[in-house]
Amino acid sequence: MTAMSAWSKSSAPVWSGRGTGAGRAGRRASGFTLLEVMIAISLLAIALTTLFGSQSQSVSLAATVKFDSQAPFLAQMKMAELTTASDPVSADNGDFGEDFPGFHWQVEAEDVKLDGSESLGKLAEKLQQLTLTVSWGDGERFVYPLQAIVLKESKP
Repeated sequence: MTAMSAWSKSSAPVWSGRGTGAGRAGRRASGFTLLEVMIAISLLAIALTTLFGSQSQSVSLAATVKFDSQAPFLAQMKMAELTTASDPVSADNGDFGEDFPGFHWQVEAEDVKLDGSESLGKLAEKLQQLTLTVSWGDGERFVYPLQAIVLKESKP
């Protein structure tokens, strides 16, 4: 008998012949059980769902803040441009160029109607109501309306 075969016989696990696994009772198998893996995956799924939900909400809020901060500025700028133009204001639309991509404007002009006395009727003939709508994107989610009553162009 060699030294190697003597060593392997002495360190070999002792098994009982009954098939009860009594020799395995003293040691634990390495690795994870199926239950542990399933619990870890479910906890990971819950954490990722929460993370992605909050990420989606923050992107949506960022878009809302961008529109809410830029649309009033753009509407006031366009209304000032329309009211100071030498040409009479009529229905028109357009965009704000490359500086503000995705932003569009539309203006509608109509006569002011004032009911009451004759003097109010004469005043209404000289006034015009402008309705300017600034929108962002294709949907109706981001729309900012602005109205102003201005004098019509005076005729010589």
